[in-house]
Amino acid sequence: MERYEKIDADIFDLKIVYYWASAHRSKLFYVLCPDAKAFLKSIAKGDTLIEAAGGVVVNENHEYLFIYRNKKWDIPKGKIEAGEGIKEAALREVEEECGIKISSVGGRICKTYHVYVYKGEVVLKKTYWFEMRCKGQKKLKPQKEEGITAARWFKKDHIAPIVKNTYPSIMDVLVKEELVDEQAI
Repeated sequence: MERYEKIDADIFDLKIVYYWASAHRSKLFYVLCPDAKAFLKSIAKGDTLIEAAGGVVVNENHEYLFIYRNKKWDIPKGKIEAGEGIKEAALREVEEECGIKISSVGGRICKTYHVYVYKGEVVLKKTYWFEMRCKGQKKLKPQKEEGITAARWFKKDHIAPIVKNTYPSIMDVLVKEELVDEQAI
């Protein structure tokens, strides 16, 4: 428990916590609050919220699609455009980022949240994740203008490089999809 530091929900400030956490990467923190959903809503109201959508794509060979961007493995996703539905955005972003055609979009896996700096401002990003299927398109074309340098298919038992070099929010999605055992994190 010594690696964890409690942050009081009543005085929580996303910008301050983000920079503190960035400076103390070896530490972890938690916020104790009576209602996590209400707490997240209050953060989203007080700070810039960016909504995004993406998908965990599997092909007919039971391989999963990952992208390499900013020196980390990731799952394709992107911002929801004005007037666009969540599923529609997820489909568009995956197809654009990887140069493929999705054959079907299934159910929602989960939502994740992460914080980063965008145009000099600390923002909260809420991402909706969907199950997706792709048939017969082996050739992938990473969207270079989005900083994606590689797009590759991985068998479930060969995703160790992803687990070692991805974001915590992506690990949450992989656990939900049972691609990674929660105990392995």
